[in-house]
Amino acid sequence: MLKGYPQEPAPTKIILEKADSWNYNKEIKQDVQRLLGNVIFVHDSAYLYCDSAYLYEDDNKVTAYGNVRVKLSDTLNLYSDSLRYNGNTKVAWANSNVRLIDNQTILTTDTLIYDRKTQIARYDYWGKIVNDRNILVSEHGYYYTDKKEFFFKNKVLLLHPDYTMHSDTLMYNTVTEVAYFLGPSNITSKDKKDSIYCENGWYNTRFDFARFRDQAKIYHEVSMLTGDSLYYERKNGFGQVFKNALLIDTVQHILLMGNYGELQRKRGFAFMTDSAVAVMVDKKDSLFLHSDTVWAKFDSLQSIRKVFFYYKVKFFRTDLQGMCDSLVYFSGDSSMTMYQNPVLWSGLNQLTADSVRLTIRNSQADSLKMYNSAFIISKDDSIRYNQIKGRNLLARFRNNELYKIRIIGNAETIYYAREEDRSLIGINKVQSAEMLIFLENNDLRTITYIGKPDAHLYPEKMVPPQELKLKNFKWLQDRRPLNKQEIFKW
Repeated sequence: MLKGYPQEPAPTKIILEKADSWNYNKEIKQDVQRLLGNVIFVHDSAYLYCDSAYLYEDDNKVTAYGNVRVKLSDTLNLYSDSLRYNGNTKVAWANSNVRLIDNQTILTTDTLIYDRKTQIARYDYWGKIVNDRNILVSEHGYYYTDKKEFFFKNKVLLLHPDYTMHSDTLMYNTVTEVAYFLGPSNITSKDKKDSIYCENGWYNTRFDFARFRDQAKIYHEVSMLTGDSLYYERKNGFGQVFKNALLIDTVQHILLMGNYGELQRKRGFAFMTDSAVAVMVDKKDSLFLHSDTVWAKFDSLQSIRKVFFYYKVKFFRTDLQGMCDSLVYFSGDSSMTMYQNPVLWSGLNQLTADSVRLTIRNSQADSLKMYNSAFIISKDDSIRYNQIKGRNLLARFRNNELYKIRIIGNAETIYYAREEDRSLIGINKVQSAEMLIFLENNDLRTITYIGKPDAHLYPEKMVPPQELKLKNFKWLQDRRPLNKQEIFKW
């Protein structure tokens, strides 16, 4: 005997406690007993019941037939049509109509191997587990009876009254009723409105909340939510997304992105923060908007109806850029309303006011409304600026360029009048109650003054430098985002 190493105790013998009849035929096989009727064996606190059996005393083995039952503990029982048991290894092989019952959990299969030393049951060709409201089916499976955990492999199916799970690899705890996903998995609701995909995570089937990782995606009718890690409460539609969060509205073609997001489906909203971005997807030219926080409000069909942007808003599209403190986007007419120090850049024009409302139609800028202190500035050359100012402003676009502008109240302009060869004629300074202006290719074509205009065309030398800019003039070109990456620069 080697010193310092624990030695396994010698195997105990299988004991026959009861049988209606006993036969022994030395000619068949020496030390083999045939037992008939109400047979009972005991081995290390486990009891074996059957209709008939062969006891191999020398080998310390039993083969049992008919109504076989092994009482493994007070709560764990194994049933089958036949069974082989090795008292030396404490391994049982159950065959035909096998049932392993542990409290409220029932495992059924055709063939099962149970190791009493490791307390692990194994089947290799299809098994079914029923636990509370859950039914699980798989091609291969292990049951760790001490931990109350099942491990399933290949073509795993979990049936619940409210949803169905398909998985490559799954572990299930019969006490907590939590399913752990260890491979590609899909969960589909009974009404087909919800589906979930992940490759790692867990789902509490009793209380319907879960955490998913690795390619995790939650689909709900017209939307998809994904991220590096997801927490989700299915009953109340609450979700949290961590890192690379993305919410897609497939109807409105809107993407919400950030490094943290929440979904409150029953309350009808979602939000993103930490590098939050919304993308209004368009085949020709998508609109990218960034702010500290992006909120989306859903309609009754769970599609995005409004998007709210709070604090340090900046956006970019090839033909349109802007910035403001807060912004509201309405998907119904693709309109944006900008609040607090809004600046809008369109082509050569910079537009500012107390608030600005822009409507996009057929993927192009359509109309513009500017309220209080409306101001349009465009560069005439490197040192000169054309300016239009008034209380309110209404404008229309054609091919994403301003072509019609109406100034309502306290209208003022400073405009550099030029010949077709761009030689300067003079500086046109006008004040009027209202103005109607038409442009072409960002150049002034006509101005119609409404009311009693005060209009003068001055030679450039007659206008003092301090009078070449209207009151509250601010040229903010250095704040203009030149690409979608610059919407993060404030």
